[in-house]
Amino acid sequence: MASITLGAGSIGIEDVAAVSRRDASVDLAPTLRARIAAERAMVERLAGGETPIYGLNTALGAAVDTRLPPEEIAAFQSRALRARSVGVGPPMQRDAVRAMMFARLAGMAAGGSGISPAVLDGLLTLLNSGATPIVPSIGSIGAADLALLAPVALALIGEGQVEYRGARGQAGEVLASMGLAPVPLGPKDALAIINSNAGSVGLGALALSDARTVLDALDAAAALSLEGFRGNLSPLDPRAAEARPAPGQAQAATRLRALLDGSELWRAGAARRVQDPLCYRCLAPVHGAAISALYRTQRTIEIELRGSADNPLVLTDGTMISTANFDLTALTLAFEALGLALAHAARMSGERVLKLLDPGFSGLPRFLTPIGPTRSGFAAVQKTVAALEGEIRHLALPASLGVMAAANGVEDHASMAPHVVAKTAQIVQRLIRLAAIELMVAAQAVDLRSAPLGAPLRKIHEAVRVRVNKLEDDRALGPDIEAIARLIDEGALPGPPGP
Repeated sequence: MASITLGAGSIGIEDVAAVSRRDASVDLAPTLRARIAAERAMVERLAGGETPIYGLNTALGAAVDTRLPPEEIAAFQSRALRARSVGVGPPMQRDAVRAMMFARLAGMAAGGSGISPAVLDGLLTLLNSGATPIVPSIGSIGAADLALLAPVALALIGEGQVEYRGARGQAGEVLASMGLAPVPLGPKDALAIINSNAGSVGLGALALSDARTVLDALDAAAALSLEGFRGNLSPLDPRAAEARPAPGQAQAATRLRALLDGSELWRAGAARRVQDPLCYRCLAPVHGAAISALYRTQRTIEIELRGSADNPLVLTDGTMISTANFDLTALTLAFEALGLALAHAARMSGERVLKLLDPGFSGLPRFLTPIGPTRSGFAAVQKTVAALEGEIRHLALPASLGVMAAANGVEDHASMAPHVVAKTAQIVQRLIRLAAIELMVAAQAVDLRSAPLGAPLRKIHEAVRVRVNKLEDDRALGPDIEAIARLIDEGALPGPPGP
């Protein structure tokens, strides 16, 4: 099992996926522990001072004007967690909760949280043990994921529910069964855990990892569709992107050319048309826009994974300042743009499927049935395509504007990052199934045309055929779609070379 050491290098989205989905263990660099101890000493010194510091010796939110008596500063932490455990709805998936926990640890590793070493180690131990707090999914508006992180912090003090080894139980009992004791909270400890957007950042990292996988699958499906359609490859000529270097277009064209290496379609006169429908002709610019949006969004996630978003922030000069580093407007807008880019790619994929099923466009049997018009072939799959594309288009609509004010009007702006990230993740999951349909249909078109494939697409076609047989007589196709979706989701589909 892989191990990731915080404080020993930059953290990226694949580190989040390794911890949350493959149970990679996490450790802290020794130099990081020394810095955290120094920051904690500053917190304890300032907690007893006369200067009001948000969440340290004052209450939270609209109650910031309330000064905490010294004897209540530590006890206030547990009360703050209970009061902010307001999440509702279905629980977050295990990998999403683990991603959130790791993202919070990564943020603490960047410095500025002032967390006590004992609480930090408690969170680290909880993550490495595989015990996962039960976290309701609704309650954050993206101005720190308080309602999502509060159940995680409560688990550390033995409250709430935890899933461990497939069973759900009370946190205190689960900790005891693991030989662990609840962790006492000191000044700022609760705020150091919950005043973070780790829920949005963790889920966002997983969504980006999956988006990269599905964009590879869409490239593979599109290239296979070009073979089945006998498409014109001239739009992939590198001179086209040189003439108008739109974001990502050259890279997308390079990936598609690599997939089509050895194809007969590169031969002069091999294409059936001088110009194909736009769902084939505009592949490079549309997929390029999606690749560009993916990289831009990945950069915003990496900033959050590697940066200090705490409020208040503990500085190395021994002071604490209020910040707005919790604001995720830039990240939210990046995810909105990525969702729109994926929706454009989804529409193109759906149109390519429809064109392959239409003999007027493809020159192949209607609905790609080899038997004849008494069989339905892939006819009904069009409805599944339309359903998936319609849901993706709906989910791509912007959702980050118009949030209600909270905290008696003090918190009158929020990014809605958790919802925007979650809907982007849902887009990706639907797009995996749409790509699966295109791969299935394109493989059938290639078989009916008896098209000779180059080595890269031959591997892709073979991988599809290992999971799904060529369609002869009519059969249930839903299980076939899910089988290819699993092929994509597992990362087992051969893809284009390069980043």
